[in-house]
Amino acid sequence: MLLIDGRSGSGKTELARAIVAGSPTAQLVRLDDLYPGWGGLEEGSRVVRDDILASDTPSWRRWDWELGRHAEWHDIDPSRPLVIEGCGALSRDNRRLATFGIWVALDAATRKRRALERDGSTYAPHWDEWAAQEDAFLTRENPAAHADAVIDGSDVTLELARWRAVVDAARVTE
Repeated sequence: MLLIDGRSGSGKTELARAIVAGSPTAQLVRLDDLYPGWGGLEEGSRVVRDDILASDTPSWRRWDWELGRHAEWHDIDPSRPLVIEGCGALSRDNRRLATFGIWVALDAATRKRRALERDGSTYAPHWDEWAAQEDAFLTRENPAAHADAVIDGSDVTLELARWRAVVDAARVTE
């Protein structure tokens, strides 16, 4: 189980997609699909712990952003690799239950530009509210300190290739 965390616009989703594309059996859970609304970062982190990582029957419930309510459940196959991506994924409790954790770091100006280019007018009115939740989570959990790797979000595909080379080199020396 791999947790990928970072602030909004840092490159988490791009990194997660690249990892899953390289592992055809891997499952991807995006916290954006399960946060219960714009005030739901803490709840999303809790769902990762309780309903996915610590559960004998891991699953998650999609949040319908248009209707503002929970929708269908999605089961997770515990025998397949799992990548969980989103701010709040890498809490202390979640990290203890996962195999590996990655923090994606990027400067604030670039993150905001990316996020607003991606989600535009849908996200703009909620930027400050979401950033405040990120601040609170980062202050309490310090996810970067619990990460096994810190990735530069300016080019996550380059960083992923670099890390894969490190892993491959380690395998050769074993």
